Amino acid sequence: MHPIKAALSMTALLALTAPALAQEVNLYSSRHYDSDDALYEAFTKETGIKINRIEGKEAELIERMKAEGANSPADVFMTVDVGNVSRAVDEGLLQPFSSDLIESNVAANLRHPDNLWTGLSQRSRIIFYAKDRVETPPQTYEELADPKYQGQICIRSSSNVYNQSLLASIIEVHGEEAAKEWAAGIVANMARAPEGGDTDQLRGIVSGECDIAVSNTYYFARGLAGDVDGLTSGIDGIGWVWPNQEDRGAHMNLVAAGIAVNAPNPEEALALLEFLASETAQEQFANGNNEYPVLAGVDIGEHVAKLGEFKPDSTTPTASFGANAAKAQAIFNEVGWN
Repeated sequence: MHPIKAALSMTALLALTAPALAQEVNLYSSRHYDSDDALYEAFTKETGIKINRIEGKEAELIERMKAEGANSPADVFMTVDVGNVSRAVDEGLLQPFSSDLIESNVAANLRHPDNLWTGLSQRSRIIFYAKDRVETPPQTYEELADPKYQGQICIRSSSNVYNQSLLASIIEVHGEEAAKEWAAGIVANMARAPEGGDTDQLRGIVSGECDIAVSNTYYFARGLAGDVDGLTSGIDGIGWVWPNQEDRGAHMNLVAAGIAVNAPNPEEALALLEFLASETAQEQFANGNNEYPVLAGVDIGEHVAKLGEFKPDSTTPTASFGANAAKAQAIFNEVGWN
């Protein structure tokens, strides 16, 4: 056969047998911020891969993936807090991936030990207080349970995954008995029964309903950035404490994502995870919602920067938050934290 014809024949054969890239990725996400739109558009522009977003609450998306089974179109599952992504792991809904870029850019304590998910941005759960009413605010999470703060604390319900992960971290550091004593101490120190979201806890300080609140940092940063009803007008009267700066550091929550176990487009899924963990994307992904990047050295947003520098907890494995979640909920139930 003529060599050129032979080459053409081989090219044609490869075209018929080689799998074509789908050039799309299906993202199941409980993260629903408009600021992410431009980032996803940039990914499509850079790679040619279209993102199909299916949004919903974490539990709804997990149940949907379970019901869809092997026919699930889900490629990437993205959620807020390790406790939520751990539920997907427990249900066998994620598969391991290998990425030198992610291992290089994301610290080991911010990834699953078997590479079933990676962190993509961080929020810290810290202590806020009324400057004019609290002379000596608690400096650690442990101090929040001190009886001297009885009747002063506003904090969310035990069903909130942020609180579940915080208690799970205390279990990891101090053990179950100490964690139970801590949770009981918080209940005794509550200014009111848990209600509302983190913004409502901060509003409680402004209204005088409580003197101390526990909240994720980005809710406070939103109050600094814009007119948040019941918060921004009184935000100058709120101080904050980065807890446990003399030992393990401040507790960090994660936005995390992994590749679905039945992903029809696993290569595109990995491309999306690597893009979101890249230097070009990290600043926008985190700063668009007043969060902290997982990639060291990336500039943080204007309003987040006002909170100052701090020592994050980089020693307590974030994967332990999910591993201890059931124990945390049992403790909440036992001590009457509604």
